[in-house]
Amino acid sequence: MTYKIAVLPGDGIGPEITEQAVKVLKALEKDGLSVELEYAAVGGAGYREQGHPLPPETLEVCKRSQAVLFGAVGDFSLDSLPRHLRPEQAILGLRKELNLFANFRPALVYEELADASSLKPEVIAGLDILIIRELTGDIYFGKPRGIHIVEEGPFKGQREGYDTMRYAESEISRIGHVAFQAARKRNRRLCSVDKANVLETTQLWRDVMIELGREYPDVELSHMYVDNCAMQLLKNPKQFDVVVTGNMFGDILSDEASMLTGSIGMLPSASLNEHGFGLYEPIHGSAPDIAGKDLANPLATILSAAMMLRYTFGQEAHATRIERAVKHVLANGPRTPDLWVEGKAKVGTQAMGDAVVQALAAV
Repeated sequence: MTYKIAVLPGDGIGPEITEQAVKVLKALEKDGLSVELEYAAVGGAGYREQGHPLPPETLEVCKRSQAVLFGAVGDFSLDSLPRHLRPEQAILGLRKELNLFANFRPALVYEELADASSLKPEVIAGLDILIIRELTGDIYFGKPRGIHIVEEGPFKGQREGYDTMRYAESEISRIGHVAFQAARKRNRRLCSVDKANVLETTQLWRDVMIELGREYPDVELSHMYVDNCAMQLLKNPKQFDVVVTGNMFGDILSDEASMLTGSIGMLPSASLNEHGFGLYEPIHGSAPDIAGKDLANPLATILSAAMMLRYTFGQEAHATRIERAVKHVLANGPRTPDLWVEGKAKVGTQAMGDAVVQALAAV
């Protein structure tokens, strides 16, 4: 079977890192994997080519594919554009248009990188957390929203910005089922993160999670306020197995968790809909300061490709081989600048991709 993949390199380092992930996928073709790739512009590249960060043609390429391999979006030179035309709107549009409501962000510490974390090795050694973030609701999509001039009251005549945090019961239930089922495949512990002591929206979140928990008596459900969770991720991160939370909290907590691993360049992600269609991307941004300099770490993108093989295509053996190849390189091979330590060869983006391809033969 040939798998159809939309490749959206995007901006900044996006083209460089997706090139390495494609290289790894192509290397597996001699072992039976067959992929058909279709490229399209997105983000700042989409705006420069077609006047919109998510051109209609790009969306159609995604819809006729089975999965999307995504690089990164962000172009500081376009920050003065109206918000709906800024590069970052492309990823929000894709999530909404493709109904990608479930975001999987694993935070895994490779033993070879335990010294690279800003925390003590004994705190993070063996860390393996899965953060599941609801992706199509919450304050990022809630309405009303905007900036207006206040017409009365103590702030009359001033500009006021407002966004609306909201969740429907069905949205919470949908991501809750995903999280409980994921916990069943791991250590059967699920921590639901909210701010129920302050926000009505997240009181509903907690109520629904408690109700769902009765359907999963084999999973231990706990609850934690988001501010405490942010602290506990630094104090005792290994207490967590699967964490589920809303869009905004998940955005912040998953980026915090990424630094436990030593480099944001190591973390992949999957954004899935109810049919298994997924968008796969590294969690880092477009890093325009190092774009085109062969300095970016492509491992998060390569690991995102592995997640694609596992979650959308059911190719567990190929996914595991990629992950083992990455581990082999970290243990025995070169390092990109963000991972470099004394005694290791320092290499660029392309050489790191080549090293993973070579390691596939050894795993």
